[in-house]
Amino acid sequence: MLHHLVPERTHGFLPLEHYAAVGDGRSVALIGADGSIDWWCAPEMDSPPLFNRMHDCDGGRFSITPAEPFEIERQYRENSNVLETTFITEKGRARVTESLNSGVSGRLPWCELARRIEGLSGSVEFQIRLNPICARGEVSRADHPNAKIRYIGDLTTTLCHDDWVEITLDSDDKTEAKYVSRSGERTCIALLVADQAPLAIPRLSDIDARIDLSDEEWRRWAAQLTYDGPFAKDLVRCALSLKFLLFSETGAIAAAATAGLPERIGGDKNYDYRFAWVRDAAYTIKALLRAGALSEPIAAFGWLVRTIEADGPEPKVVYTLRGNEVPDEEAIQVPGYLGSTPVRRGNRAKQQVQLSCYGDFLETASLFAKMGHVLDPAASKLLARLADQVVERWHLKDSGIWELEDQQHYTISKIGCWLALDRAVKLAEEGHIEGQHQDAWSKERDDIRDWIDENCWSDEKQATHSMQARTDWTPLCCLPHGSGLTATTACF
Repeated sequence: MLHHLVPERTHGFLPLEHYAAVGDGRSVALIGADGSIDWWCAPEMDSPPLFNRMHDCDGGRFSITPAEPFEIERQYRENSNVLETTFITEKGRARVTESLNSGVSGRLPWCELARRIEGLSGSVEFQIRLNPICARGEVSRADHPNAKIRYIGDLTTTLCHDDWVEITLDSDDKTEAKYVSRSGERTCIALLVADQAPLAIPRLSDIDARIDLSDEEWRRWAAQLTYDGPFAKDLVRCALSLKFLLFSETGAIAAAATAGLPERIGGDKNYDYRFAWVRDAAYTIKALLRAGALSEPIAAFGWLVRTIEADGPEPKVVYTLRGNEVPDEEAIQVPGYLGSTPVRRGNRAKQQVQLSCYGDFLETASLFAKMGHVLDPAASKLLARLADQVVERWHLKDSGIWELEDQQHYTISKIGCWLALDRAVKLAEEGHIEGQHQDAWSKERDDIRDWIDENCWSDEKQATHSMQARTDWTPLCCLPHGSGLTATTACF
């Protein structure tokens, strides 16, 4: 458990390392250490944001913050993605437990962002503010017979709370309230969201109970992981974090749950990563397999097979979470995190060629087979077809793993092509895929190895070059000269 002062916001922005996440297999909310939810795209990860304070210090948020100076203790529950934050003031202590809830049968038909406040000692006055933004369309309020409703474009939302929460302001675009916690007492505040569907209004006690139900489900999932090597506790936490990125409706794995955050403060590389890159999905599948998860890697690999098969002759680098073409990149008119602009939506990587993706995909399939799973006929045919493409395409220039504008013969791309053909040969030898062209795969694999040994080594650096035919080489992947790529799997 971490006990620390919450840092001051710099120009209204909280340091990125002071955010924690909650998720439900569909969306992910980022919660600052000061109790402010500053990012949530609902109902899905790639939906327009309801809260965007990470892009605009005056933007949308859902905050529950003590009215006086405080310190915090913060942790996830053990083997769970339910978050607990204890706020400590001079007058008392109170714990806020937060979850994007699920039900007994998995994901709920609506989004349920639940926040329980428990008084531990003394009293703590909380200021509560709900301020959604209108990225989805016009925001308006309505007094429905069964609840107070806020419409945000096509979304229907409501804030659920009991009478102990005192509403001090309630307008179209903002709700403000306060709550005083006392030792032994607790309340629950929840934001419910439905997208072009009826909005259920559950009892507040049921919402509160689903926080613990969600915790049990996270623990049950973590308990099924079979990894028992070094740093097992840390690995479980990493696996739980990766689980946030699985879009359960399709099996796609998002590269990240955020968009428009800077690679460098003040820089312009502020990209939208709420899409499924073939490379990132393959890495995540392999990590979850090695952790001992099964259903998520199977679902994600199946999604990759179906998506690539349906897309056409050559796979794209990146797809939407539903397997469609990624939208064109555009700039969003917001200030950006600490002034980092432009804030981008969509992603231009969809237009690139990245040959290393072949290796990522074939290596993932090889790991599936090695761990005793069965490749279905559609996957087997696709893998053979992709291996044939590598034979035809490996000599082309591409944008490389870092998606650079300057197309070159990047070393890592050639290594990926070598890896793809090496794994295709082994899969064919073991009977997992049809190997009519196995001899061609084997020959071309050896040709790629020879090409890399001849063109991708720097005697000066004693390392492989990042790309061919340049004088300012940058080491990328250190291999012994003449190794025949025996060490390349360390790169994957």
